[in-house]
Amino acid sequence: MPRANRRARITSLGRYVPERVVTNADLEKIVNTNDEWIRTRTGIEQRRWAEPGTPTSELATKAVRECLERRGLDAAELDLIVVATVTPDTVFPATACVLQDKLKATRAWGFDISAACSGFLYALTLGAQFVETGAHDKVLVVGADVMTSILDMQDRTTCVLFGDGAGAVLVEPSADDTGIIDFYNEVDGAGSCHLYMPAGGSAQPPSHETVEKRLHYVRQDGAHVFKYAVRKFAEATKHLLDRNGLVPADVDLFVAHQANVRIIDGASERLGFPESKVLKNIHRYGNTTAATIPLALGTALDEGRLRRGDLVLMASVGAGFTVGTVLARWSGLAWD
Repeated sequence: MPRANRRARITSLGRYVPERVVTNADLEKIVNTNDEWIRTRTGIEQRRWAEPGTPTSELATKAVRECLERRGLDAAELDLIVVATVTPDTVFPATACVLQDKLKATRAWGFDISAACSGFLYALTLGAQFVETGAHDKVLVVGADVMTSILDMQDRTTCVLFGDGAGAVLVEPSADDTGIIDFYNEVDGAGSCHLYMPAGGSAQPPSHETVEKRLHYVRQDGAHVFKYAVRKFAEATKHLLDRNGLVPADVDLFVAHQANVRIIDGASERLGFPESKVLKNIHRYGNTTAATIPLALGTALDEGRLRRGDLVLMASVGAGFTVGTVLARWSGLAWD
């Protein structure tokens, strides 16, 4: 019987982004914008877009298969699947159910989490609880979104920001003091009117009118979201560090949700993180919502910026408003 109150750690990671690269120059042909405007305001140079009609589960499956192959694990050994997404294949069943069937993860149960850009960290903290309590030994945590399925390509304030992608991690028990140390999450529902999709739920079910009014696309008050995100990134991460008797200088790598390079820079400056400790890959992928942090962890591994024993701070702010932070002592992955 697994013992309770053990520490959970990430043992494997997989990523997937669609092959199609969409540059800022490509967007100039679609909407009234230009490369300089996008780069100076967001830091984005390109993003990956899935072909129309591609379901989120397809991207997620590819990321998960890489994750499991690297661990040398069969999907039938999984205990639980937690999928973070705001673009599920269908309203129901959950994308976790679709993924479970595609993987033939016959032992696993699962569910979806809708927390927008904070979804992956919410899913990670939940998955870790099942491992820490001894309920499960192998939990799959997925962040995946096909944001192009809910973008208004006539709205230059949103369509330039987002990309499609998926990331997956395997969470297992740690044999030592490495792994997930603590988390701190928040919700401020009063901010829901600043970043949302108006129609498609029970409040405004799909109708000819909602389609004609283009209400099934992302709506955003960019200025309000920007100010809130910079402030909350700093406040939440500082709270988590303070609670654990740490200061920003103790952190080896800051992995923030990749929404806007100015948000990342603003929060990093408030916290006193030097550029060398801040991970950025938004220029390559844009904002992939729930996939940004696992994609960023993958970039950190590619660049040799994650070593066993490093103190890693992950943070996110998303629609809701949702705020998520996770503090971890990097364990190294199964193939290291």
